[in-house]
Amino acid sequence: MTEHPAHRFERGTDGPKVILVGLDGSDSSLRAAAYASGLARRQRALLAIVYVQPVMPAGAALGVPVAEATGEIAEGLVAEIRAAAERVRAIWDVRWEFHTFRGDPYTGLVTAADELKADAVVVGASESAGHRIIGSVAVRLVKAGRWPVTVVP
Repeated sequence: MTEHPAHRFERGTDGPKVILVGLDGSDSSLRAAAYASGLARRQRALLAIVYVQPVMPAGAALGVPVAEATGEIAEGLVAEIRAAAERVRAIWDVRWEFHTFRGDPYTGLVTAADELKADAVVVGASESAGHRIIGSVAVRLVKAGRWPVTVVP
């Protein structure tokens, strides 16, 4: 009789089980979500759609209802996702979940990928010129080297 070592979580053993996509409502993130949904369908994986609510302490200090605004964005994104899923339901079906995390986009996506045990991460290419100086979220995720990262233009 042989002893088996305790089972540990292992990424990518039999194909991806969880494909995480970052969604912020930008055109590139919507393209990334469409691409990731195709991957999830073909791999029979769960599509984890993640919206990272930005934390803006300066805006909150000035009395701006930041949490309400970002909450409304998240609700709008969920409505768009549900409508899109309903339109294609007769053609193909994808298992998906929507999650929100708080923080900056990079930290939020890393936290989400860790907590959801993502096998792959898909993000849209940055549409901000400032990211050329401080680095885009996509580049930072690739440099983290913890998951395969696909950047959709």
